[in-house]
Amino acid sequence: MSFSYPKAEKLKSKKIIDLLFSQGKSVGKFPLRLVYIPFDFEEEMPLKMGVSVSKKHFKHAVDRNYYKRVLRECYRLNKHLLTDHLKQKYCLMFFYQTSERLPYEEINDKTIQLFVKFIKTINAGT
Repeated sequence: MSFSYPKAEKLKSKKIIDLLFSQGKSVGKFPLRLVYIPFDFEEEMPLKMGVSVSKKHFKHAVDRNYYKRVLRECYRLNKHLLTDHLKQKYCLMFFYQTSERLPYEEINDKTIQLFVKFIKTINAGT
């Protein structure tokens, strides 16, 4: 099992991000939200993931950057929950949506719960 987060797995395309916000579905587990859309991209990666922390909740960039690092780390360590159960390729956007300063352990637990909920949602839809 690889715990990497390679460059090819990072969601950078403005077109795909716009598509996520216009047509994407979402699943949430407070304070996290995952917006997703099935998308067939060229790379062999099963997922493309982006993270976002609202400027509304954290005015200072240093705080936003800290929570983005935490979200990326939680994703990196738990993405096997997603990749083991996906039947098609997805683009995902991962959000931290509260001004509460939660500890890493709690965010990691919520990430696991969110990924399990996401898997149940997409499997129920097929």
